[in-house]
Amino acid sequence: MAFDRLIENIVNMQNPTVAGLDPKLDYIPSSIKEKCFAEYGKNLEGAAAALFEFNKALIDALYDIVPAVKPQAAYYEMYGWQGVKALYDTIAYAKSKGMFVITDGKRNDIGTTMEAYAAAHLGKTDIAGESTEAFGADALTVNGYLGTDGIKPLAKTCNDCDKGIFVLVKTSNPSSGELQDMKLCTQETVYEHMGRMCEDWGSKLMGSYSYSAVGAVVGATYPQQLAEMREKLPHTFFLVPGYGAQGGGAEDVKNAFDDNGLGAIINSSRGIMCAWKNQDGMTENDFAAAARAEAIRMRDEILKTIGEIKFG
Repeated sequence: MAFDRLIENIVNMQNPTVAGLDPKLDYIPSSIKEKCFAEYGKNLEGAAAALFEFNKALIDALYDIVPAVKPQAAYYEMYGWQGVKALYDTIAYAKSKGMFVITDGKRNDIGTTMEAYAAAHLGKTDIAGESTEAFGADALTVNGYLGTDGIKPLAKTCNDCDKGIFVLVKTSNPSSGELQDMKLCTQETVYEHMGRMCEDWGSKLMGSYSYSAVGAVVGATYPQQLAEMREKLPHTFFLVPGYGAQGGGAEDVKNAFDDNGLGAIINSSRGIMCAWKNQDGMTENDFAAAARAEAIRMRDEILKTIGEIKFG
């Protein structure tokens, strides 16, 4: 299963983190923007070219120390089809460097529409009898609140194409409790029930390291719930947002891991992309070196709390 590859990357690098690639033009050095605007104009094409150049430099700085990247689709879609092409190019470039790619799209639908999302982001698209990958990511974030009808098409694609999904369970945003913390008639919270469904959905998609292809998004900003979910979802791999810019730290995320230091990958987006702003003597043109330094700092901080990462 796909998460076996992710786990192997994590163990080999001793780094349970993922770099979020959520680029805004404001984050991109003037030198890159000026070059791309001069070539393509101050338009969607120029903006998309700048996104990709920025991402390439980050990937070049990180691929040997960080096992995965997570591009958030919205930051590309806002630049039209040109931005979507930058997303495609970013995925392809990261994979060429051996990185595991999680597309953060939070897709949510049922039936043939979800089959189309699954084909687009994880599987293959049939074109008059010929099959080709449209985007080719290794995993996709999804919203499971339409129930099993929305997950079954994805589970089939995960099985057929060696891919994975991360289902929203307990998200990191401040208002997540308005719905997710509500109690059902069973006295479970909504997020507990969604987590249990992830375990059930993944039961037939188990990998070699006791984790299934159906993961869960559980935020670092709720460490108590993170610990609760780790105990209750022993076969569900976690994607943990909320580290860094959203306030989460190593002590908050340590509860996401099992006794072997496996079971989770911790995301940092702005903290890595904009690291140069917090490092003395750095300018925007040092963004890639600063990103690498921050990724190493983050790795070391987390490893200090969880210890060596080992295969179970």
